[in-house]
Amino acid sequence: MTALALLVLAIWLVLVFARGGFWLCRDRDDVYAPPPLLEWPKIVAIVPARDEADVIEQSIGSLLAQDYPGEFHIILVDDQSSDGTAERAKACANAGDRLTVLSGAPLPPGWAGKIWAVSQGIAHAREKFAPDYFLLTDADIAHTPDNLASLTTRAENGGYGLVSLMALLRCESFAEKLLIPAFVYFFQMLYPFSWVSNARKKAAGAAGGCMLARADLLAKAGGIECIAGALIDDCALGAQMKKQGPIWLGLTKRVLSLRPYPHFDDIRKMIIRSAYAQLHYSPLLLIGATFGMALTYLAAPLLALFGHGAAQLLGLAAFGLMALSFWPIQRFYGLSGMRALSLPLIAVIYMVYTLDSARQYKLGRGGMWKGRAQAHQPELSNRPGSL
Repeated sequence: MTALALLVLAIWLVLVFARGGFWLCRDRDDVYAPPPLLEWPKIVAIVPARDEADVIEQSIGSLLAQDYPGEFHIILVDDQSSDGTAERAKACANAGDRLTVLSGAPLPPGWAGKIWAVSQGIAHAREKFAPDYFLLTDADIAHTPDNLASLTTRAENGGYGLVSLMALLRCESFAEKLLIPAFVYFFQMLYPFSWVSNARKKAAGAAGGCMLARADLLAKAGGIECIAGALIDDCALGAQMKKQGPIWLGLTKRVLSLRPYPHFDDIRKMIIRSAYAQLHYSPLLLIGATFGMALTYLAAPLLALFGHGAAQLLGLAAFGLMALSFWPIQRFYGLSGMRALSLPLIAVIYMVYTLDSARQYKLGRGGMWKGRAQAHQPELSNRPGSL
């Protein structure tokens, strides 16, 4: 038992002290403000939307309200919506000629729905506007008025080919308060933001709700077509863009998710859509991930409660490190730091959801989104290096 306790403590020592400080929440867009620009590049926002009538006016409205000194246009690609999404978007006040609404073409084989919509928007933007940057954002995302200017100054001053922000997710219901901060925590653990932003590190990732990509480097990377079938498209794009030059990823409160997850089942559906894709649809990786999560998150509290002597002390130390690492993201979301003690329970829930993701895939419902099952075949998973 002591050997097991030593192994668990070693795992948490590595995670806390040798994983890029992922848990500290230091990589944020409000920590350092780059100097303003003298010349502002031309930007086109691409917004793919499928049945988003309930949030699209707020999302598009936030883009129209951007306090951006340069030329800025918005292209909404209506991806076969059946709820009047396009009409709601067109009804936004003061849209003028800054907003273009495209009717998306039917989804071809081998493409994920969102990426197919984005590709149509990019093609139209290149032809009509020839932008310097693309702002790739989702239809359920709202931006504060200063967000685009902030993104652009960071990209230009830092020489980044891709700047992305992890949207502030809704955290109001009981289920959201329990599970949403952990979603961001696990994401940071998989792809430490400081490593993603370090040109000397291979780690690459991005957050799909808000990505500002240099148009020329995106073309050099092979265009958006290079991730045509990726279900976890943001990190797949981050991996491709980092091959072209430095990228940056951080937390923010300037980008807000409008999508509520009031019940546990809502969060379950969000997680199972891509959890098995993360494991490349591999049963062996699924078994390994389940065992690894059990060892990492359950062994320490069990040893602390039921161990004896040195094993119990080592288990207490490991559990202390675990709780310490979960504290900053709780505070970032304005929650009590005491919630950090709940990480073992949360890990069990995420383990169950990951197993359910594999089950849904086997049933032919993998990658389900807006009525589409997008993960029928292994070749539709992300390429190596993506999230």
